Amino acid sequence: MRDVIFHKIYIGADHAGFALKQCLIDFLEENKIIVEDCGALDTTPSNYADLGHQVAFKIKNDPGSGGVLMCGTGIGISMAANRHQGIRAALCHNVYTTQCARAHNDANVLALGSRILDESMAKICLDIFLKTPFEGGRHTVRVNHIDGGI
Repeated sequence: MRDVIFHKIYIGADHAGFALKQCLIDFLEENKIIVEDCGALDTTPSNYADLGHQVAFKIKNDPGSGGVLMCGTGIGISMAANRHQGIRAALCHNVYTTQCARAHNDANVLALGSRILDESMAKICLDIFLKTPFEGGRHTVRVNHIDGGI
């Protein structure tokens, strides 16, 4: 895979997202993307917030990296990650939301709902997330407001 925005992807999911995470790890590895699995390591019940925080910490300490997070809906895990300064986790469901998340919001974490998307759409979203550059321009001011707070 060429023209990938991030040099490394940190990936995490709770028990509900475990199967989709494994599928996306395979997709990343097949496309020669460096990936680090941050858990969960099986379907034993786990806390999505812990995994969202763990991936966020990894990204904050590795400039130029990105992340992928999954839980049943993608909502809780993205909320946890977004508690961290500089993390812009976007919950995406389709091509359009994923393109806008990268191009307009400079999302550095893709959040997916494992009970919302099938594997095919999740792979499409991940591919778009990895390749879509941030447009900058008028969007830069808005992204700076996200990172700076009110």
